[in-house]
Amino acid sequence: MNSHVAPGQPLLTLHGSVALSPFRVDKLIAGLEPGLRAAVSIDTRFVHFALASGPLAPAEGEILAKILTYGTPGKADPKGELRVVLPRFGTVSPWSSKATDIARNCGLDKVARIERGVAWYFAMKDGKPIGEKAERSLYESIHDRMTETVVKSFAEAARLFERHDPGPLATVDLLGGGRKALEEANVAMGLALAPDEIDYLAENFGKMGRNPTDVELMMFAQANSEHCRHKIFNASWTIDGSGEEKSLF
Repeated sequence: MNSHVAPGQPLLTLHGSVALSPFRVDKLIAGLEPGLRAAVSIDTRFVHFALASGPLAPAEGEILAKILTYGTPGKADPKGELRVVLPRFGTVSPWSSKATDIARNCGLDKVARIERGVAWYFAMKDGKPIGEKAERSLYESIHDRMTETVVKSFAEAARLFERHDPGPLATVDLLGGGRKALEEANVAMGLALAPDEIDYLAENFGKMGRNPTDVELMMFAQANSEHCRHKIFNASWTIDGSGEEKSLF
């Protein structure tokens, strides 16, 4: 069962300064498709979302506003179609951790968490709405699909603070479905396992005579991923055709 912001927990939206300098906006536009490059104007603003345990007193609101006042103010209200780039739902950004700690240290005990996004305003110079093709191109340029998401309204930011009840432990039916069951789980869970890793799991869980749990597969995928230094630096390696006795560790 999912729950959004709990009753009695106000979600405050506080608009901030310019997010991208004119130089960075021009650089981003220069990287767009030629037809879109000359047709669109872009403006950006930081936007903050603060989840509180209850209504803030006026003095508390002033402190929060001061904490979130930084950077270069916009010269005018932004115009255009709104898209908001937020941290990926279900995650807590490093910025959020630091900002929330600062708020607590400033005596804002009611503030449970602060998150930040970037409000993008796109205006086509011919006055027409943004087309589907142009929108796809812009999305690719304004966010990182691994760590961020794009929404069309500030209200959707409430999903940043959703709380989910833990799901039940699940198993993958390797014994009944064979290697194909692992291949399907690999895609469904986004594990990015290589074929040899799937072979390894199939062989060893087969020897143990039991099915792997989803937690075991996720932990294997993370511990064995390429960003893990142990996999890289503890691996065997070869120089000029000769195997080295020691690892990079």
